[in-house]
Amino acid sequence: MYKLPLRGLGMKNPITGLNKIFDNRIRLGVMSVLVVNDEVSFNDLKQMLEVTDGNLATHLVSLEENGYIKVHKGFIGRKTNTTYSVTKNGEKAFSEHIAALENMIKGVR
Repeated sequence: MYKLPLRGLGMKNPITGLNKIFDNRIRLGVMSVLVVNDEVSFNDLKQMLEVTDGNLATHLVSLEENGYIKVHKGFIGRKTNTTYSVTKNGEKAFSEHIAALENMIKGVR
């Protein structure tokens, strides 16, 4: 078994800067989709991430409560249409999370 060398007692914690909200793969997936699209519908997110309605809804509420996404409710004809977009705060938090992941990977090489 290979052991990573410790860089002295002052070694920086490799998970510093990671955002706990993005630990979950579904929330990570939602944010990954939303940062590259202006708006995505609930059904499109569900299909892309291959999750159930209830599971997706739970994670979307968490992201919304943390101010990372906005919910837009409307109608197409008589049918409801809910779409989601990333907020500036969400974009910043996700970008910082990705940078922390990159730093973590670079730091353990």
